Amino acid sequence: MQPTSSLSQFLPYQLSLASNAVSGRIAVEYRQRWGLSIPEWRVMAVLGDVGALTQRDLTRRTLMDKVAVNRACKGLEERSLAERTPNESDGRSHLLDLTDSGREMYDEIMPLARQMEQRLFTGFSEEELALFRKLLDRARQQAEDLDAEELGGGFGIS
Repeated sequence: MQPTSSLSQFLPYQLSLASNAVSGRIAVEYRQRWGLSIPEWRVMAVLGDVGALTQRDLTRRTLMDKVAVNRACKGLEERSLAERTPNESDGRSHLLDLTDSGREMYDEIMPLARQMEQRLFTGFSEEELALFRKLLDRARQQAEDLDAEELGGGFGIS
């Protein structure tokens, strides 16, 4: 029996391994079929889901660092899959949105992404998947709450 202090039993480590394994498997498909990196696909997926956003909003929604988001945005723009327009609500920033070509690619990828999701989670019942989604959302929310608490001068761990 492994001790509970083992790294292999540390939940953040397990989450990271699972995330990397799933993302890595999916990334193979995106790279081979469409030449997209993981960050490019994440940006594209968010834009396809919600529409035009600033890079700051994309950084918040994807939880990627701003350098990765910036590179992904530039890569999508260079391939004419996304374009910037001035943000009329503040006059300083720009909004990034999918072009018609980007939207076509997104619409082509999403059904295949759903198929990949089904393949990855074969053997999980609908109840298990619903619980898994709920627990992941709760863990993400608690992490965000801790971040807000620390930024607000709360009790944080250094």
